[in-house]
Amino acid sequence: MDASIFDLTGRVALVTGSSRGIGNSLAAGLATAGATIVLHGMDEDRLEKARATLAGRFGGGQVAAVAFDITDEAAVAAGIAHVEEQVGPLEILVNNAGIQHRVALTELDLADWNRVLAADLTGAFLVGREAAKRMLPRGRGKIINIGSVQAELARPTIGAYTAAKGGLRNLTRAMAAEWASRGLQINGVAPGYIHTEMTQKLVDDPDFNSWITGRTPAGRWGSVEDLAGPVRWLASDAANFVNGQTIFIDGGMTVVV
Repeated sequence: MDASIFDLTGRVALVTGSSRGIGNSLAAGLATAGATIVLHGMDEDRLEKARATLAGRFGGGQVAAVAFDITDEAAVAAGIAHVEEQVGPLEILVNNAGIQHRVALTELDLADWNRVLAADLTGAFLVGREAAKRMLPRGRGKIINIGSVQAELARPTIGAYTAAKGGLRNLTRAMAAEWASRGLQINGVAPGYIHTEMTQKLVDDPDFNSWITGRTPAGRWGSVEDLAGPVRWLASDAANFVNGQTIFIDGGMTVVV
């Protein structure tokens, strides 16, 4: 196989929620493959710092940034238009932005339920729909939705998140059902427990860390590098016949009792 099938040189990729954390690492992974990346976030200062950092690594011409609220329909339309007009035709979208809210279902306020679903599910619909409106006439595009093992499993106190990620898995299927015949590939990845700055406290908790390593057949936490490879593959021509799938990147957690 020609290795160029994985090359993303010149392709514009927007990664939502990429001013830090997993999204930032996924954007860097796409840039390593040659993509022109557009970072996204709501905090403009943090977003600019992230842009400057990656621009120093890959070159300013390969890194841009845009700030908009993924739950605001008009803001999403304006944000995607900005990318198309200022950076170039959007060929890759990674719907990564999301939030978490931990509280028992019986104590969960409706406002918080709606807030999580808006950020974790409706946002992916709004951004994905707006991107698809640009991609479909061109007959080419990749949409990658970042889900979670909670699309398959459940834990106490994260009911809204679990419902949203389950919905995202089926939204991925729905997008593929409607758009695959017109040249788009829409897939998802469902990370397991990933060691990041945001999960460091959990890693440092001996009981929780022991539970994770014991519950995961691979015997370890995942890394952002474990996610970057599959996302790069799905964004490339190597995955042109993959559609509507959600790939669990969890060290085997979801396949064992």
